[in-house]
Amino acid sequence: MLALACGLAGTGVAHAQLQLFKPATPTPQKPIPVLQPPASNFDYPQHETLTYTVDWRVFTAGTAIFHVDQANGQLKVSATADSIGSVNMLFPVVDRFQSGFDLKTGCSTGFNKQIQEGRRKIATDLNFDYEHGRQTQNERNLVKGTATHKEANIPACVADSLASLFYTQSQPLTVGQTIFFPLADSMRTVTVGMKVLDREEIKTPAGTFQTIKVQATADEGVVKNRGSIWIWYTDDARHLPVQMQARAFFWGTITFHLQSVEFK
Repeated sequence: MLALACGLAGTGVAHAQLQLFKPATPTPQKPIPVLQPPASNFDYPQHETLTYTVDWRVFTAGTAIFHVDQANGQLKVSATADSIGSVNMLFPVVDRFQSGFDLKTGCSTGFNKQIQEGRRKIATDLNFDYEHGRQTQNERNLVKGTATHKEANIPACVADSLASLFYTQSQPLTVGQTIFFPLADSMRTVTVGMKVLDREEIKTPAGTFQTIKVQATADEGVVKNRGSIWIWYTDDARHLPVQMQARAFFWGTITFHLQSVEFK
């Protein structure tokens, strides 16, 4: 969700990775928490496809599809975000994301994205070398034909902005509590909190669900600068994400409504 929450905005669509706000006076960074492993009693499906309709303000702006698969002790996640209808005519979007994490540790195994938004075409690979405490990012501008390479330090284990949606599924979601973990964010590591707010009944094209509402929070970085992000997980053992929403002042609200679930 953290990668796709803003994948469809602008004239209907905006890019998922906004530039970091840099305060005039830097503030000391708080200690980074340790990422807790997925709960041992949580049962991820072997194969799962989640399809969402994406609404921007009063318009249906696009579709988003998540494919989740277990392989070699990892949970692999791929996601697509595509604009449709009038939004597609004004600002076409074809975004592709790939990620995953180790099912025992929760550590992200890397993050890849290929975005095509209007005239902008970018391909980015983010890799984590936990043994040496380094992350590397290779990015190519497919329109300009340029490339950049960046490196930065990371702690012993981090989440990424796509895998974190499914990592959170495995954690105890108790109203009033907040789950903190380190997130690799624009070549920095920031602390993200998943604050469990309340229980709500949510109606989607896939049906009506009893849910637990969770808000993603951060003191800095992309999550903070996107505005407000909420995820509604089913209030059962699955913690299925049935609705997601991102809200910011400059482009309004984007909502993902679960349309269908397939386990194959």
